[in-house]
Order: sequence, then C-alpha cells, then structure tokens
Amino acid sequence: MNWIDYESYMKINAPKEFNFEECLIFLGRSNQEILHQINEENVYKLIKVKESLILCKIGYVNNSIKVDFPISLPSVHYRAKVAEYIWEWFDLDQDLEGFYQMGGQDKVLRTLVQKYDGLRIICIPDLFEALVWAIIGQQINLPFAYTLKKRFVEQFGECLTFGGKTFWLFPSFEKIASIHVEELRDLQFTGRKAEYIIDIAKAMTNGELTKELLVEKKEYQQIKKYLMIFRGIGAWTAEYVMMKCLHITSSFPITDVGLHNALKNILGLERKPTIEEINELAADWKGWQSYATFYLWRSLYDKNI
Repeated sequence: MNWIDYESYMKINAPKEFNFEECLIFLGRSNQEILHQINEENVYKLIKVKESLILCKIGYVNNSIKVDFPISLPSVHYRAKVAEYIWEWFDLDQDLEGFYQMGGQDKVLRTLVQKYDGLRIICIPDLFEALVWAIIGQQINLPFAYTLKKRFVEQFGECLTFGGKTFWLFPSFEKIASIHVEELRDLQFTGRKAEYIIDIAKAMTNGELTKELLVEKKEYQQIKKYLMIFRGIGAWTAEYVMMKCLHITSSFPITDVGLHNALKNILGLERKPTIEEINELAADWKGWQSYATFYLWRSLYDKNI
C-alpha cells in the first residue's frame, strides 16, 4: 500500500490502471444508496475504526486519491486504518495488466476494457455487509434490494450528521445476532431471508464464520464449499462474496441475471445466453472471471437498464 500522510489530509498513490471517474459512476448507480454519498467529484464515506466514526471526503487530485477529514482529524494510527480500508475498497492491490492483455484480445471484452479502462471492482471489505447485501439481492430486482438495504441500515446501523447530511454505517453482525426475525419482517424482508441474515450474524459472533478463516483456506473450492455450509449462501452468493470481499479474481457468479443481460446486449442476441454458451464465451477469462463480470455489469449502466 502506497500512501502519504500530510497530517491534515492523506494522499493514496493509486496504480496506473485506476480511473476514479469510472469508479464514481459505479458508486453512483443508485440514488437509494445509503452507505456513501457523492457530491460533485468526491465521495463521502463513513468508516469505523475501533469505536471511532470517521467521515472521509475522497477525491482525486494530480493522479492521487486525496482523503480529507471534514469533521475532525483522526490519530495517525486511525488514518493508517482509513488508508487500508480505501485501498481495499477500490481493490488497489490488484495488478490488472494480465486482465487488460487478455481482455484486449477477447471478442466480448475488447471494447469494454478500452471504454472502462482503469475501473476496478468496488469491493465490500466487511464480510457481514457483503453477505447480507448478496442475500438481500436474491431473487428480487435491484431497486427493491436497495430499498431493503436502506431500511436495514437506518433501523440498525450507526450514523453521524454533518453539514445537514446524515452518513451511515452498515450494522454490525453483533447487533444483528441479537434481533428477532419479526424485526426484519417488519421491514418487508421475507421470513427466510430474515432467518438467513440472523443465523449468519450468529455464526460470525461465535467465530464460525470470519474473513480471516476464509482467507486462510486459500483454495478456491474450499472457500466456496465452506461458505455454502451456511443456510442462505448458495453458489451465486458464495461467488459474489468471493469476488467483492475476498478479492478472488477467478470467482464467477455465472448464474447472475445482470451478467446474462449484459452479454445479451453486447452480443446483440435475441435471448439471454445459456450457461453452456457463457462457459464457451468465458473460455479465455481464466483467472479474471470476476473482472470480466464486473466490466459487463458496468456496461448495463450505459444503457440505463
């Protein structure tokens, strides 16, 4: 991680393949989003370090990510933790050269890698948030998924108000482990999803499910298999979490509806491709399936789908 502390602000030196504007387009895809706010060319994000809530104003100046602290300056140790979070959020550890080499020669990805050059997977560093967001999104449309997430965060998350705006944190698994299914049913969650989310919160509270535990497993199939032990985590959810939280570039949520729609659009098909056809199209994506998927998702926002 490469960052410079100027005390009153920080600069994070991003890799050369980084396009902040592209990342902002993805972050701004829903006006229902509650966990960050975009104002002009900056994104405001509330980050929790231990018990401190730190509001960050994140922009891009002279080829560097600039992080200001509008409310109060955190300690140097906490500033380092903020830099770590942002580095992971924008997936800046990933060397994308191999992806661009492969994508530049691939019939599906060729135009996308040129068009969205520098776009990185916008990650979800918190495992509980990644799991809950994936479970919320199962078998419902994206606008309603955002509505449920907003209700969930406003009901159980922490917040901080500054400049007439309220900034929110995703609820902790400790908090959710102690609630009842009815409390989520009241927010229009199905009983099944409510059970899944509370059970996962409990598994995380008792240490059965942690990010460290998953990272230690290293092997792709082992991680996926372990995640799928838990109720509510099927193949798509496991792949999504491996992609967005664990930075596994070979994860491939192949049954994803958005992926199917994007391929249908790009290839000018009259119907969505089958799983067999997608496997054929993805034959050369080995090791980069998650980035291929993410760039295909990005293409949907050009068509306002």
